Amino acid sequence: MTDLYRLLPEEMEELVMNLGYERYRADQILYPLYYKYPKSLSDIPQIPKALREKFTEEGYEIGSSNETHRVVSDDGNTTKLLLNLSENQAIETVLMQYPSSKVGGHPRSTICVSTQIGCAMGCVFCATGQMGFESNLKAEQIVSQVIHFAKLLQERGEHVTNLVFMGMGEPLANYDEMIRAIKILTHDRGFGLGQRHITVSTIGITSGIDKLAEENLQIGLAISLHAPNDDLRKKLVPTAGPNSVQEIIEAGRRYYKKTGRRVTFEYALMKGINDSPEIAEELAWLLQGNGSHVNIIPINPTAGDFRRPDEDSVLEFERILYNAGVNCTVRVEKGTEISAACGQLRTDIVG
Repeated sequence: MTDLYRLLPEEMEELVMNLGYERYRADQILYPLYYKYPKSLSDIPQIPKALREKFTEEGYEIGSSNETHRVVSDDGNTTKLLLNLSENQAIETVLMQYPSSKVGGHPRSTICVSTQIGCAMGCVFCATGQMGFESNLKAEQIVSQVIHFAKLLQERGEHVTNLVFMGMGEPLANYDEMIRAIKILTHDRGFGLGQRHITVSTIGITSGIDKLAEENLQIGLAISLHAPNDDLRKKLVPTAGPNSVQEIIEAGRRYYKKTGRRVTFEYALMKGINDSPEIAEELAWLLQGNGSHVNIIPINPTAGDFRRPDEDSVLEFERILYNAGVNCTVRVEKGTEISAACGQLRTDIVG
């Protein structure tokens, strides 16, 4: 069976017309899919029963992701779901909410989606990386994560405002399915999310970064750096190449030049490993003047033996970068206590 959430609007039109129906019938399907969240074709009464039956005969259906576990942070602003997809595949996805700057305004609601079950990159400080790689997700399975939370938010009178590809897996290692999902989610006849409200995070697959730059998309790019030199980065990211630091910085420059979108370098700060003032100075020298932004992320508790630096060390690291003219912020993590923060996602709980 083919999930209707896999189809781009143009493909939906082609399918409807090939089945012998008028082009406008496509919009009668697309609107409910992305705004009413039907569970089956029978929940779309706008289209004729005969067309619904033809869809089924041709092997098309509305896929679904079943929620099997939910945890909510103490402040209620972070929700992590374990979703069971088709073929008994399970992934974690997270909703993070931030208060609106306007009185009575809707909160900023960011969904952190997964693109793979597990991850082959093997980052030693990341829970997902320690799972190993299991499989790629299909575009419709990526879209289903957004749809699941969109329905939940709709029930609250809220809506999805941002999307980050920072969940389980390396997005650029599942490139084609990721791009299809982005095109569906940003299409004005699909989910309709603005491209500038989407960020893709990568460990630094340079060929994928260059390919992404050619897609003519206005999405943000975040590159996980974690070290200012190759020796240290290789210890933290075993799959990193011998010249990975310079290569990903140059790829970031190319992405910025092509798209005009500022690149963020993510830096997971680990006590006694990559948080010294000397390393901060080395990082500052490396990034000085290239117009990028550094997102400092004090490491979150995972199964590995890595500790978060104390607050003074974090602030000193930030100060060194700032004084060198490097744009930087310390990320305020959300959902750490429910293992929903950066680097904590895995699928220990099933059912």
